[in-house]
Amino acid sequence: MDNEIRTAAEAYEADALPRRYEVQIDRESIQAQDEKVPGAAGDVPPARKSPAQWAYERIVLYLKKFEEQLDGDHEVAMGFTGADAGVLRIVGMGYFDPDIITFYGADPAGGKMQQIQHVSQLNVILRALPKAVKGEAPNRIGFRLVQDLEKEAEQQPATT
Repeated sequence: MDNEIRTAAEAYEADALPRRYEVQIDRESIQAQDEKVPGAAGDVPPARKSPAQWAYERIVLYLKKFEEQLDGDHEVAMGFTGADAGVLRIVGMGYFDPDIITFYGADPAGGKMQQIQHVSQLNVILRALPKAVKGEAPNRIGFRLVQDLEKEAEQQPATT
């Protein structure tokens, strides 16, 4: 047992993290919740992950599933709520333990952007935008982030 003090709500939320429930009319829609986090990260119980790592891994799966539904002329971007910041074409993502998620990218005009968000305020809207560079393959950040999780797992020493 750790000596960390938690509110009843935090304890209840931590207990409920691995569960989900949803109802959708379109049975073919995004089902990122059904995907296992790739690599060794998927074998780590949620209770042993920071809120930032837990959120990062879930968002990676949502990004990948969203991209699977895009045609070759579109890429994923993130919309913002409650601000006039527009959208961020996602080119990278990370987390800073214990509670910060970061999105890297550019606005539709090519201006550099970075979204830094506390996990308690996390609100991500995925949008499809036309490719930034016509004639080239679309950027698929979700797939690269999944590959990174798998590569990281290969580099982890085996635990006994």
